[in-house]
Amino acid sequence: MAQSLLEQLRELTIVVADTGDIQAIEQFTPRDATTNPSLITAAAQMPQYHEIVDETLLTAKQEAGADAADKEVANLAFKRLAVAFGLKILAIIPGRVSTEVDARLSYDTEATIATARDLIAQYEAAGMSRDRVLIKIASTWEGIKAAEILEKEGIHCNLTLLFGLHQAIACAEAGVTLISPFVGRILDWYKKETGKEYNPTEDPGVQSVTEIYNYYKKFGYQTEVMGASFRNIGEICELAGCDLLTISPKLLAQLKEQEEVLERKLDPAKAADMDIEKITMDKATFDNMHQDDRMASEKLDEGIKGFSKALESLEQLLADRLVQLSKGESLANHATQDLFAAYDLDGDGLITREEWMGTDAVFDALDLDHDGKVTKEELSCGLGGACTLAV
Repeated sequence: MAQSLLEQLRELTIVVADTGDIQAIEQFTPRDATTNPSLITAAAQMPQYHEIVDETLLTAKQEAGADAADKEVANLAFKRLAVAFGLKILAIIPGRVSTEVDARLSYDTEATIATARDLIAQYEAAGMSRDRVLIKIASTWEGIKAAEILEKEGIHCNLTLLFGLHQAIACAEAGVTLISPFVGRILDWYKKETGKEYNPTEDPGVQSVTEIYNYYKKFGYQTEVMGASFRNIGEICELAGCDLLTISPKLLAQLKEQEEVLERKLDPAKAADMDIEKITMDKATFDNMHQDDRMASEKLDEGIKGFSKALESLEQLLADRLVQLSKGESLANHATQDLFAAYDLDGDGLITREEWMGTDAVFDALDLDHDGKVTKEELSCGLGGACTLAV
């Protein structure tokens, strides 16, 4: 009997679900899962998760005190909500969940460390071992240095928003558990810069992850490589053999439906024989390489701003929900309208990928007709509302 691409991929690579939707995780049963503010924002609007949101908000309000401002409560609730969703996901999957540090702390080593310790303390207070949690941190020099300290404390880290070899080398030398290079966002940058279309073998994002993987295997680094942010299944197939790949439910479904033969593309044995120059990494080298790599510097900056915006949008929605709770109003009455308003920056009735700026998996899931824009109707469908859109 022929195997699907997804079945063959799982024989070569650990498959991770890039979603905050617990139902999608139950459907595709990945070993690991990852989440962040934009994923939580979308999932928290779904009717089946309203109870989690409300309970977390009320607990945060009690913890913060009666005099705390709604924004302060919302920030605390986000941290608690991230762990609440993480615990629910861990009850389904056998492996690890990634929980993100506030992206606004990306250039603050000490604040990143403090937040990571707090998140791990919450998981452990709920009876969950720290070995099943990855703390997700942006791949700035400051974030990498924070991860180096955390790893020595047994707090494992997932370094995200990684676009360049210099970031990957610094992470490996810091002893980071896992990195998440962003394939699709690299492709987006080059397509915009050159006006060209790229087939999967020429895809700059695929080439970047391949270079990082081969470098790690050549020099025996233990840091795992998890390709992320895919635009199509061709990119995924070109990275078959990578340590891990985190894939959106839409692309997982496509892989499950197709049955052609999947060839292994990344192989540690082949990497070991490659002629690769070893680079000694320090801050000066990192800064110079980062400055010289315009794609990496622009995408890191854009990603931090996007993830920060996603968190601010979630905090505003949570603050608004506190007001609704005090009035006894239903979250369902406001969910789609409030979320859409938070992301439709120019007020034209459409959310583009640039306006969204959060996690690609959520945008792709909401963009039902795959035209690169999300309408209010598509958002309603994606949030579990009554779907009347023909696609």
